[in-house]
Amino acid sequence: MGLERIHADILAVRLIPNVDPDLAKQFQLQAHHRSLAIFTSTVDDVGYTALDEATKRADVEVVYARSFYAGAAHASGPLSGEMIGIIAGPSPDEVKSGMEAVLQTVESDAYFEALDQGKTHAIYAHVISRTGSYLSQEAGIKIGEPIAYLIAPPLEAVYGLDAALKAADVEMVKFFGPPSETNFGGGLLTGSQSACQAAADAFRDAIMEISQNPIKY
Repeated sequence: MGLERIHADILAVRLIPNVDPDLAKQFQLQAHHRSLAIFTSTVDDVGYTALDEATKRADVEVVYARSFYAGAAHASGPLSGEMIGIIAGPSPDEVKSGMEAVLQTVESDAYFEALDQGKTHAIYAHVISRTGSYLSQEAGIKIGEPIAYLIAPPLEAVYGLDAALKAADVEMVKFFGPPSETNFGGGLLTGSQSACQAAADAFRDAIMEISQNPIKY
């Protein structure tokens, strides 16, 4: 039986059709970056996955993406959530299209999985078959290569990554040493799509075993 899904919520969205030059300088925007779309989400890794998807569906680039310290439970306000993402493009229509991709990804494609009924213990074991410009740059790989995006609480992340790397012909190209800003850990692994899926499955299985027997070693 599959684990229960934990979907993120998009808390706030705004478009800036024609960004002010002084603000553009702060984000080091290129000359063709005239419009921005800004959003906040309750789950950072889902938000980053959605940003990457936006770069595949619209003529946009990710110009800012940050997690907030301690997570959504300790947010600075009711619309802050766990992360902020900003995409830039040449026109309002392009950033709107990018934002629509973000919304669709968050609503249906990317999600954490709950290891307990209270949903207080969760993991992210998500395979991206074809990376966009954002996550490929983060991982230091070519655009279009697959990745396994693996996130969990600190101990679980380390143990699960070891299991994932041993289960398939994959390479870890990005390590998120625990604790991250949101007190999780994990990494980005690359290989063939099937290898990334095998790694994600092994990551999930290893952490499920920990959740069922946390002290037994």
